[in-house]
Amino acid sequence: MQQDILINWSPQETRVAVVEHGAVQELHVERTLERGLVGNVYLGKVARVLPGMQSAFIDIGLERAAFLHVADVWHRQPEGEPPAFVRNSQPQVPIEKQVFEGQAIMVQVMKDPIGTKGARLSTQISIAGRLLVFLPQDDHLGVSQKIPSVQRDALRARLQALVGADGGGFILRTNGEDATDAELAEDIAYLRKTWKRIRDASVRLPPTSLLHQDLSLLQRVLRDLVSESTQTIRIDSNEQFAHLQAFGLEFMPAAAGRLQLYKGERPIFDLYSIDDEIAKALGRRVDLKSGGYLIVDQTEALTTVDVNTGGFVGARNFDDTIFKTNLEAAQAIARQLRLRNLGGIIIVDFIDMGREDHRDQVLAEFRKQLSRDRVKTMSGGFSQLGLVEMTRKRTRESLAHMLCEPCDACQGKGTVKTARSVAYDILREILREARQFDPREYRIVASPRVIELFLDEESQHLAGLSDFIGKPISLQSEGAMGQEQYDIVLM
Repeated sequence: MQQDILINWSPQETRVAVVEHGAVQELHVERTLERGLVGNVYLGKVARVLPGMQSAFIDIGLERAAFLHVADVWHRQPEGEPPAFVRNSQPQVPIEKQVFEGQAIMVQVMKDPIGTKGARLSTQISIAGRLLVFLPQDDHLGVSQKIPSVQRDALRARLQALVGADGGGFILRTNGEDATDAELAEDIAYLRKTWKRIRDASVRLPPTSLLHQDLSLLQRVLRDLVSESTQTIRIDSNEQFAHLQAFGLEFMPAAAGRLQLYKGERPIFDLYSIDDEIAKALGRRVDLKSGGYLIVDQTEALTTVDVNTGGFVGARNFDDTIFKTNLEAAQAIARQLRLRNLGGIIIVDFIDMGREDHRDQVLAEFRKQLSRDRVKTMSGGFSQLGLVEMTRKRTRESLAHMLCEPCDACQGKGTVKTARSVAYDILREILREARQFDPREYRIVASPRVIELFLDEESQHLAGLSDFIGKPISLQSEGAMGQEQYDIVLM
């Protein structure tokens, strides 16, 4: 399958689109102000040691000093024991016997600074690759606990053979379960080269210097997204093209050879109407070419996809219509999962099919399309209720969570009360207030639609309530208010 990668860069945002056969399949977005510090490696300088708190403040060149606790000071583990990532149960050597003021020390950020608190640090360095995590201070070889235990010994043996006698600890990540030896060897070489650069910089640069920054989206394009089917990687920034080319030539020469500087007059994302695709991927409804459509609803626990025939009428009979709509939907759903980066549990409600061979063909097509996804997916067959249940590994925020926020008016529900429902809520609230307070007048402050309803269709009910409580009720329209918002002012 031919693949092209388009990169749209601006100082505030980097956007990457993966295009296959002329249609965008994946979108990746990174905003400059939202990039954290976690994973960054610094040559810190011990500013202050606090024996009472068993901690030290480390100057890493930020506005506030960072924080190092004694439990996060790395110690080489005994032979055969796994590395201690954060804390271990071994008796701790007091921090005042391990670090001293003015000392230069290599540290890695574990937690971003929040409010008045500085960043949280560790002296155990770990470098994440695409398939592996490198622990240069350890010799332990591990496999992710999420990989089935029956496969771990074989994978550990493969890893041992690839690592050889050069040392260093490696942990195989979940997405490396099905990787080839060549892919693992490439990741090992990249991680070792990265660690060599960090060590060289720690000798050359002064304290408080940044030695290593976690890869930007631009660099992760070369490391994670490029495959054998990638034809070109086009970027629309001269400066970033030069930076990316230099990075690629040092670490991924094969990928760097596919880099191209885009010089066209049209914005690069206009080549495949990618901005239009982004707008569609943020909506609930996805129209199919046949006239059918999908409804995609994303909740906290799971995502549901409902397939509908819409205006599509088959040439021969209704069974044929349903079958063709479901086949097209199977392709569209797999693409939407990648485009929106939907993860977790996903329930697909295909249109009910009477024939078993139609169900088998739709399921086969769906699994075929899912197999092209670089993110791990698992799907079952049709349940007794005619639903297909599947999972897709969560790798990052979904497109909707990244680009959108809950609506102020509906608080993320997707619906708001009708103006009449709100009007009746207000009438009940005034009646409740009248039993507790004795103001001179009640004033209703609400959205224009609610006020308009009180002036027209609900005027009789409003007048009746005023007579019942024996107090005048005035109205005030507030354009800034949402339909469900209102205030009852006691005058």
